[in-house]
Amino acid sequence: MPDSSPDTTTSTRSPQQVVDQLIREWQLTPHPEGGWFKELHRSALSVQRNDGQQRPAITTILYLLDAGSISRWHAVHHADEVWTHLQGSPLSLWTLQPEGGVAEQTVLSLHQPVHAVPAGHWMAARAEGQYSLVSCCVGPGFDFGDFEMLRDRPSDQHPAGALNALI
Repeated sequence: MPDSSPDTTTSTRSPQQVVDQLIREWQLTPHPEGGWFKELHRSALSVQRNDGQQRPAITTILYLLDAGSISRWHAVHHADEVWTHLQGSPLSLWTLQPEGGVAEQTVLSLHQPVHAVPAGHWMAARAEGQYSLVSCCVGPGFDFGDFEMLRDRPSDQHPAGALNALI
C-alpha cells in the first residue's frame, strides 16, 4: 500500500510531481477512457443481475485525471457507478441519459464529493485544475464486457447532447 504521508499533497511539490508520485505509489496504469487507474477491491460476493449474468457485488478503483487527460464518454451497462472526489482540483462530471438529451454537469469537490451515475447512462469527466483523484465504485461489479466507449459507435448513433470535445 502506498505511503499515505502528507508529503503527497504538500505545497512544496508541483502538481505534476504530485501526479507522478500518485501514479508511481499506487501503480496506476492507463485507462481506456483516459486517465490512470488501479482496481482496489473486487468483492468475493457474487450477485446475479436481472439478465442472468453473474458479477461481483461491487468493485472499486482509484482514478486519476491530470490536466491533460479527460475521461471520454462511456457507459457501464447494467451497473451503477458512484464517483467520490478524494484529492486535488474539482472534477467536472457530465452525465447523459442513454437515449441522449442535455448533458448535465456536476462538479465534484470537497463541498460536493459524491455523485451516482445510473446504469447505462453516458458519463465523461475532466479535472478543473492540475489533477483530480477520485474513487469509482461500480455495483454490481465492473466488467469490461459491460463497458462501452461512445467513440466506438458510428457517429450517427451518438446520443444527442454528447459534447464532442469529450468523445
